[in-house]
Amino acid sequence: MGKIIAIANQKGGVGKTTTSVNLAASLGALEKKVLLIDADPQANASSGLGMDVDTIEIGSYQVIEHSAEAKEAIVASNAPNVDLIPAHIDLVAIEIELVDKEEREYMLKKAIVDLKSEYDYILIDCAPSLGLLTLNALTAADSVIIPIQCEYFALEGLGKLLNTIKSVQKIHNQALDIEGMLLTMFDSRLRLSNQVVEEVQKHFSDMVFDTIIQRNVRLGEAPSFGESIINYDVSSKGAANYLSLAKELIKKNEL
Repeated sequence: MGKIIAIANQKGGVGKTTTSVNLAASLGALEKKVLLIDADPQANASSGLGMDVDTIEIGSYQVIEHSAEAKEAIVASNAPNVDLIPAHIDLVAIEIELVDKEEREYMLKKAIVDLKSEYDYILIDCAPSLGLLTLNALTAADSVIIPIQCEYFALEGLGKLLNTIKSVQKIHNQALDIEGMLLTMFDSRLRLSNQVVEEVQKHFSDMVFDTIIQRNVRLGEAPSFGESIINYDVSSKGAANYLSLAKELIKKNEL
């Protein structure tokens, strides 16, 4: 039985999509069967795995509103062993459309429940907000990875996210677990980066992944070629970081 992991943080620019795409590709490279669900209207995870988002006819929008089966929306990505449910800009309308639906927080969960047995990992790339889309992802997930950038405002808003996770655990999904906090955009030359790492590790100790994602030019270039870092430059520091994260995740779940 597979595990569903949401990658969430309401702050933009913290490395959510970079993590979703490259963790999926790294797990695939380690011979795990992975499905990445793009639940962000910006659709960057879809284009980051080689999809032309303008050609998408069935995607996460149709899956969440139940006008199509999840299996109909699955496409193969350009990363080995990684399938994708892509997003399109029309996903932006879903928050308004779900408002008066019954059990609106459970729409994604109901849509993908049958896919768990077909994949080792299902990753959900969440939108940078705490709206209904993210709520659907947290309700559907077994656990959540929280990317935190090693910058000045890193811990700002983290309390709000943790409160949202607590209320989801209380009301919608008692089994939701925090898979781990992932420190991203680390620059060892900056004192501030090191301070953020110390602060997060001091406050959250066991909840923080040992792997830290370092700032890496190749990591920033890969999406413009529609490729994961594993496809784009497997010898880069970025690829080594995400492969290390994938191994840590696998080991943790095998234990």
